[in-house]
Amino acid sequence: MGAATQTVMIDNERVRVSEWRFKPGEATGWHRHGYDYVVVPVTTGKLHLKEPDGERTVDIVHGSPYFREEGVEHDVINPSETDDVIFIEVEMK
Repeated sequence: MGAATQTVMIDNERVRVSEWRFKPGEATGWHRHGYDYVVVPVTTGKLHLKEPDGERTVDIVHGSPYFREEGVEHDVINPSETDDVIFIEVEMK
């Protein structure tokens, strides 16, 4: 399994904005979020989440943002065999 590509677009004392690109099967690797954050999907598709209490697959929809609180720990994986997944992540510092 390869690593998803993070491109940091803005990183200052108040916010970090990153684009995440996942080819089929790619993952972020386990990580913990140090800040509240918003994800804005650029593509519609599925993400597979490995979390401390189990695993689940979620649907993401182009342009439909969602919010998560600081402290989230997970590995995010593109479970698709054919489609890339792209989203913008906005972390509030």
